[in-house]
Amino acid sequence: MKRILLLVALIFISFTSKGENYPDPGKGWISLFDGHSLNGWHHFNNTKEITNWKIEDGSLVCLGAKGPSGSGDIISDRSFRNFELRWDWKVDKGSNSGVFYHIVEDPKYKRAIETSPEYQIIDDENFPAKLEDSQKAGADYAMYSPNEKKVLKPIGEWNTSRIIFKNGRVEHWLNGNRIVKFKAWTKAWHKLRTEGKWKEYPDYGLSPEGKIGLQDHGNKAYFKNIQLREL
Repeated sequence: MKRILLLVALIFISFTSKGENYPDPGKGWISLFDGHSLNGWHHFNNTKEITNWKIEDGSLVCLGAKGPSGSGDIISDRSFRNFELRWDWKVDKGSNSGVFYHIVEDPKYKRAIETSPEYQIIDDENFPAKLEDSQKAGADYAMYSPNEKKVLKPIGEWNTSRIIFKNGRVEHWLNGNRIVKFKAWTKAWHKLRTEGKWKEYPDYGLSPEGKIGLQDHGNKAYFKNIQLREL
């Protein structure tokens, strides 16, 4: 009888604790978010207390800062060069966010996006403004558009994304499909950079190393299972 009660207790503990312990990312991977705290993250160019992000059901949730766009971005304490980054995300109806990499912190920059490429995260269908293809979910924002293999989950459902960066070779993945592929720092890349949105940001995308960032665009967005391995 005691063995039976012990077994039932163990099953109960296992069941009720499900989701409280963050999953082991696996050999070679590190977790950038532990599932229950903001350890390892800080505001861009600022060490003030983070109040516009919170932990909710094991997810890192952007609440939307009241300041200008980019003022609520959070970035990793660590810098990375070549890496594979994977994470799960979802947004509310009409929301906009993104994931940055190779962020350079310096007082001369007001926002992370001035130096870092962005994997776009957005509600393609319900965003209140018209979006160009290079502004839609999965894009290398304002640079490279997703291809026809893109499959975006409905609002409220989790998407799984990946960024692979190795010596300038970049891939964006969404829900198991590679939807963007390009080579940074080529003549074609520089042409896009200097003739488009980034022409007034001379340092955009030039750094081969930097921080990972999560964008606060004033909307609610959800992130979990943020994991990285260096290549």
